[in-house]
Amino acid sequence: MNYYGNPITKLIEEFSGLPGIGRKSAQRLAFYIINMPKEKSLALASAIVEARENVKYCSVCCNLTDNDPCPVCSNLKRDHKTIMIVEDPRDMAAYEKTKQYYGVYHILHGAISPMLGVGPKEIKIKELLDRLQKEDNVEEVILATNPNVEGEATAMYISRLLKPLQIKVTRIANGVPVGSDLEYVDEITLSRALEGRREM
Repeated sequence: MNYYGNPITKLIEEFSGLPGIGRKSAQRLAFYIINMPKEKSLALASAIVEARENVKYCSVCCNLTDNDPCPVCSNLKRDHKTIMIVEDPRDMAAYEKTKQYYGVYHILHGAISPMLGVGPKEIKIKELLDRLQKEDNVEEVILATNPNVEGEATAMYISRLLKPLQIKVTRIANGVPVGSDLEYVDEITLSRALEGRREM
């Protein structure tokens, strides 16, 4: 039943469709926005539209960016011979906070998960292989996928693909707790995991 009128009901439904937002949270967000000053709500709407229209994948690493290539890939001071593979742009941000890694990244935008119907074609593995064929100076690929079943499966799959290319392939050490997501791990733990990486 429509208690609030069509505009608010529609807003609640849109918020309910977002990951991690239940019906009650959606209602709270909708009423918060309705009670915001008009300029603030218009600024929020404008930011959403601008992000949706201007953010794209970096043509090199698949990071989300409004400039192509992204700031990391275009930085000539970075070590372009070392590529760290992560599942998500938030994982890259977590490693950047450590200030211990000076290479570049490749973002997969997911992990292999047959249970969820996510195979190698659904994430950015093909883009990684294309990149490695173009960039013949890569010396090391660090597999920094999450230390869970999907992350391990993805790391093993990529490791097997890269063996014939004769590039050193390493995996981050288990300083990262099993079952956790990299974006929630503190900088010291991430630094230790990076230092203790091993060849696969």
